[in-house]
Order: sequence, then C-alpha cells, then structure tokens
Amino acid sequence: MIAQTPIEPRSNAKLLVYDRETDRVVHTIANNLCDFLPNDYAVIFNDSKVIKARLFGRKSSGGKIEALIIKESKEGVLALIKGKVSEKTRLIFEGDLSAEVLSASDSGDRLLRFFENGKAIDFARLLIVAEQIGATPLPPYIKRAANANDDNRYQSCFAKVLGSVAAPTASLHFDPPLLERVRSRYKWAEITLHIGLGTFKAVETNDIRDHKMHAESYAIAPAAQALIDSDAPLLAIGTTAARTIEYYARTRQTSGECDLFLHPNNPPRRINALMTNFHLPKSTLFMLVCSLVGVKRAKALYELAIANNYRFYSYGDAMLIL
Repeated sequence: MIAQTPIEPRSNAKLLVYDRETDRVVHTIANNLCDFLPNDYAVIFNDSKVIKARLFGRKSSGGKIEALIIKESKEGVLALIKGKVSEKTRLIFEGDLSAEVLSASDSGDRLLRFFENGKAIDFARLLIVAEQIGATPLPPYIKRAANANDDNRYQSCFAKVLGSVAAPTASLHFDPPLLERVRSRYKWAEITLHIGLGTFKAVETNDIRDHKMHAESYAIAPAAQALIDSDAPLLAIGTTAARTIEYYARTRQTSGECDLFLHPNNPPRRINALMTNFHLPKSTLFMLVCSLVGVKRAKALYELAIANNYRFYSYGDAMLIL
C-alpha cells in the first residue's frame, strides 16, 4: 500500500462509497453524500475546534524551542517540546506568556505550568492567548509553515468547542450548503472529542493489542446521547466521532477521557457507517477502518483509491463505509 503525497484541498473532493452488504464500490463527489445514505440514518458530528496549539519561543538561556499544546491535566498542561529542555526550565513566548517545565514523561511529553505577566493562568486563558500568538498545528507531513488560509480551512464549518490539536478531517469535506442538506434530511447531533496524542500517535508495538491509546477529553450532549441510545442507524463523521460513540456505548459515561482503540479484534458495537479520510499506514485510524471492513478489504479499498488518484491524509479525499 503506497500513500499519495498530500496536496492542498480543493472544492471537488472525491468520496469513495463502499457498501459492506453488497461489497459494491461507487465513485462520486463528496457533496452527493445524501444520494447514498439511507433516510433512516442519524448523523453524528464532532464539533471540536482546533486551537492554535503551536507556540514558538526560547529558553531563558536563549535557545529556541517550539511547544505543541496537547491538553489540560490535573497538574498542568501537557505539551510536546521541540528543543532540549529539562525540569524547571523556563520557556518564554510572545505576548508576555511564559511557562515552567514541571516534569517529563517516558512517552516524550512535558508537563508545563503557564504564566502571563508572571502570574499563573488556567487552561481557558491559555487557549485565548494561544489564539493570539500561536500557529495552526498542521500535520508534520505538510512540509510548510501554517499560513492565514489554514486558520479557516483546517477547521470544520461547524467547529465550536476549542480543544483539539488536529482537525477531525472528515468534517473538512462539509461546506455550509452540504451541511444544511444533511441536517435538513437526517436526524443529527454533535459530540465533542478533543483530538490529541491518542488520535495521531503511531502504533509501535508488534502486537496491536499491546498499543495503549492516550486518553482524550470528550463530552456527549443530551441530544447526542438520545440519538446514540435510539434504534436509528448511525453514521459517524470521522474516526473521532466513531470512537466517542463507541466509548459511550461501552461505559455509558457522557463525559471524561476516551482511550478506546478500535481494531479488528475490538470492532464497533454501535455505529453502522463511517465517513473518514484516507489515513497514514500503521496508524490507529487505519486500524479503525479495518475494524469495520477487515484488513484485506481495507487494503483493497486503499489500493483502489490510489489507482483512481484519490488524495490521502488531512487535506485529502474521503470514504463512506456503509
């Protein structure tokens, strides 16, 4: 399986539609989603909003560093740091923002405490400051710096709740007209899962069952809970929506930390369909696709997408699995 080089988004994104029951594949345009989704389905979106999580600064000693905010924790803020830092290192950013390195974990992330004008700030305030001085955290395979256009196009048109460090990329295929068509035709609701390390960290274990997912914060509003608890077939828009639905189906908890890893040995129990992009090899995202269709079929669908010049990754094309 050879993945294409990711390129910039365009309005005529393609959607590969695969029907599991008939083993039939249809090639079409993404804004024809309604032509293939049965009328009795309900649609679940992830309304998490990408934060400007990439902060550029320096150590108090002068060396340049780059911090990627991951999420809030009880002790502080988890972040990935590019540049050598040790415990108690002071980091200086723009806008009178600074941080102290409290500790480092074996997995490579750092626990930070942030300050503004020398006073400790909470995570909510940090997000506000980051929106002013930070950069959109584009995936590392996009080999350029984020620009002003990315502030809009790496954000779904229905994003509301700040907290993700990566976009729920299946959502990027929805423009306002398509969103309106879907919402006027189907029952729908929104959940929130803030994308962090759990979504994009590669599987590095020989046995995928040994892979440990990083927990990501989620919340399910009453309207979404009612749809999930109903008998309606569910379409999850994106792998993050799928994992949130499935975590709730297993735990019955409407908020908390989701660390569910869906793979062929741990398949979905509640969702009936998935819309998703084409993902990196060896990723939990590709394994989630395999949990729905099997490894052999998933590889065949990816090969078919490559043969038909589908684009891969965050700014790529999509697949609808029914």
